[in-house]
Amino acid sequence: MRFLQAYPKEIKVFLIASLINATGSALMWPLVTMYVFDELGRSMKDAGIVLLVQSLGGIAGQLLGGSLYHKVGVNRLIVGALAMNALTLFALPWASGSWSVFIIVMGLMGLFNSLSLPAIQAFIGFRFAEQRAELFNIIYVANNIGVALGTALSGFLGNYMLSFVLNGVTSAVFAGFFFVYLRKVGAAPAQGQTAKKQPQNEGSGWKLLGHIRIYLFMALGSMFLLIGNSIWNSGVSPFIISEGWSKQLYGFLWTLNGVLIFAAQPLVSLIKRGFAQTSTAQMTASAVFYLSGYAVILMMPSYPGMLLGMVLATLGEMLISPAMPSFISEHAQRSAPFYLGLSGGIGAIGRVIGPYLMGIQFDRGGLVPTGWLACGMAVLSVGFFAVHAYMNRSVVQPEHRTAQSSTL
Repeated sequence: MRFLQAYPKEIKVFLIASLINATGSALMWPLVTMYVFDELGRSMKDAGIVLLVQSLGGIAGQLLGGSLYHKVGVNRLIVGALAMNALTLFALPWASGSWSVFIIVMGLMGLFNSLSLPAIQAFIGFRFAEQRAELFNIIYVANNIGVALGTALSGFLGNYMLSFVLNGVTSAVFAGFFFVYLRKVGAAPAQGQTAKKQPQNEGSGWKLLGHIRIYLFMALGSMFLLIGNSIWNSGVSPFIISEGWSKQLYGFLWTLNGVLIFAAQPLVSLIKRGFAQTSTAQMTASAVFYLSGYAVILMMPSYPGMLLGMVLATLGEMLISPAMPSFISEHAQRSAPFYLGLSGGIGAIGRVIGPYLMGIQFDRGGLVPTGWLACGMAVLSVGFFAVHAYMNRSVVQPEHRTAQSSTL
């Protein structure tokens, strides 16, 4: 990533802060199920309920965060959400004494953790409009570095409460960073954005919902993609266990995922230059790669097939992760925070219901039914992304802007 040298210092500092926060977040998520089952002595069903409540809180946070961006202000929204997330993490040791309180705290943690996501994405899109597409990709890669570090560190620590507290510390540090950073750059809620191309004044949420061209088909495509992607946890994982294979083989699939996110950047750049130059084309191509990966697993229900499926699915992930926030930032302008939260919330529904649907299919017949379901979801995703691209085919791409400080 030598081209980072061309970016100003504030971008590099932002990336470091994002990496630290992602590392802290990754300290916790692999341990939640084990903590509920091992430390609290609850069933796996109870662990699933905790994850469900946390996910529902995350959906609410995405929707609320996008709606509050202009009403509350970027500084108070981001700093406040991160600070509240840190407090919920610090409260976990106390909350563990009561099952109902623990569930509530986990739901609040999902809420506050996601509350800042659309605001941070919108802030990047507003402040760095000229380089937003590149930056969304760089931050995606940096966050994955953090996830890899945090996941490895969580196993090294071997202590639930220490991992939770360190996660809270990194969230508090990220809040402190934004408190100083946003004051330094003088960030105000995008008051300089021109209203000429925006769908509607962001004050009217119901009217914004009517502009389905901006968000609906893209969000539905993302939702079906996430339903299909549940095959890894609720199809591939139990298949490996049922076949008596080493659990390390499943972990290696995700190691491969992490390595590819760095190593395959030149290949993804080539794909973008060749046949996926626009963000809408990148979304459609992403779904095609996911579909190819699931089809390989379906036709080759073996470990080599899973390795190839992970390669193809990772390429799809690398295409879509920066494309969605980039498209919304370019086309929704001042209303971007609302649509970022809305599309993120709709898409996250797939992450909530996907494991349940895949689990039913696996119980019925193993890996093959889950593979068919994943392929079906990917086909629907390709269709919705294609409709999204068609409906936005005549939209003129906004010119890159300079003097980003005037847009904040």
